[in-house]
Amino acid sequence: MASKPRHHTLDYTELTVTDLAAAKAFYEAAFGWTFVDYGPDYAGIASPDGDGEEVGGLLVSPEGRPVGGPLVLLYSDDLDETAQAIVSAGGTIVQEAYAFPGGRRLHFADPSGNELGVWARQ
Repeated sequence: MASKPRHHTLDYTELTVTDLAAAKAFYEAAFGWTFVDYGPDYAGIASPDGDGEEVGGLLVSPEGRPVGGPLVLLYSDDLDETAQAIVSAGGTIVQEAYAFPGGRRLHFADPSGNELGVWARQ
């Protein structure tokens, strides 16, 4: 049985790629990763536990992520409360909460300008 995501823990790593088929082929060959396809622009990285969960994803973009590399996503039990905590601590919300299949997500920048995301099942 899949474990419940834990509040404010690292949860999902998303890699920006310019060619989804080539990226999938590379990660499968290099590391044995398997994928859950969501269409031409996204593939989830399946958990190595074979439990039906995902540990990350490959997102197609015309250009690679210019700053910061992969986008790290944290999990929150309460996305709105977490957004307030980010701002209170000196961070900046760079993309307000939006819905996606499975929940809601927002992006923020820390005081150094690193961009991360936070998601919740709500």
